[in-house]
Amino acid sequence: MLSQEQQILEQIKKASNILITFKKTWSGDSVASALAFYLLLKKMDKKVDVIAEPFEKSSVFNFLPSFSVIQNSLDNLRKFIVSLDISNAKVGQIKYKIEDNTLNFIISPKEGFFTASDVRTRSGNFKYDLIITLDTPDLESLGAIYDNDTEFFYQIPVINIDHHSHNEAYAQINHVEITAISTSEILFNLFTTATNDLIDEDIATCLLAGIISKTRSFKIQNITPRALSITSKLVSMGARRAEIVNQLYRSRSLAVLKLWGRVLARLNSSLKNKLTWSVLTEVDFTKTETTEDDLSEVIDELMINIPQARIILLIYEITKKETKAKATKVQIYSTKNVNALDLVKSFKPSGTKKLARIIIDKPVSEAENEIISDVKEKLEQLSL
Repeated sequence: MLSQEQQILEQIKKASNILITFKKTWSGDSVASALAFYLLLKKMDKKVDVIAEPFEKSSVFNFLPSFSVIQNSLDNLRKFIVSLDISNAKVGQIKYKIEDNTLNFIISPKEGFFTASDVRTRSGNFKYDLIITLDTPDLESLGAIYDNDTEFFYQIPVINIDHHSHNEAYAQINHVEITAISTSEILFNLFTTATNDLIDEDIATCLLAGIISKTRSFKIQNITPRALSITSKLVSMGARRAEIVNQLYRSRSLAVLKLWGRVLARLNSSLKNKLTWSVLTEVDFTKTETTEDDLSEVIDELMINIPQARIILLIYEITKKETKAKATKVQIYSTKNVNALDLVKSFKPSGTKKLARIIIDKPVSEAENEIISDVKEKLEQLSL
């Protein structure tokens, strides 16, 4: 019986045109593993595209090899074919014109004539014959890439490669290793099963970038000996570790550093630092010339510097456009073994199990007490 790695490699050998995609909330691991796979498949002379929903903060990854190949929509996915039976008449001239949002084909017969029964229409085959999803726990996480073309994902074979324990095993081949700390780590083992010869400096750099991003430059607690061993091998293969660390962790903008300072100035904690939070006002964003999109970098820093934290909340003031009334947004980040959506389900959250978002229709001073009291009570019940 073939192993999962062997099944994946067999499917790749059979495929002519491959789509690689990943979740709409881009991460360093998902982007880096997708580009590593792209580069490997190109070396195997495969036609391959990398497509993912647009993401505002994607520029942080643009140093990765072949980053520019990532597309943001599935175009020309399937052809529509109009067929004309010419057994009873010959074609003399073909023209077309568009009138009132209608495309008219004008076919002049050379001899004989055509009737409506001579015309047939059908959909052609899909452009791709294999889909590879990376670091994506469920198909809905793909966003518009899935939502706009759901039929495609049910008619074309899917290979699902991931390390998340909550992966829904939605594919024909589900290669999910929950003991791996990153999808890039899984790909290294897959690639070396195929052959070591295909891993060059660029592929090694992408795989190492995925591992470094997932481990926050090896500062998380659950780093495994296998991950460290793979890191060593990637560096020996030419992975550019210094470049990765500089781009991901040593190139913060002055504006983000100012925002980080304001977050630190108001940092609070409870339950022996297992619950950590900070509060920002609209003035903080104005003075630092930042937006709420910059908070993801702040959360990264908090996770690195407060390893005891299980739940991190960033609470910040907004003004609702429609009413001009003050309200409060909260980002709830779970670092380990806590479902952020379940934790704040009474506030009707959106987001994921790792990062939930809520809006409270109260000023930030009132909202802070309400959300912190609620989360603290639930965490105490969990006995973390």
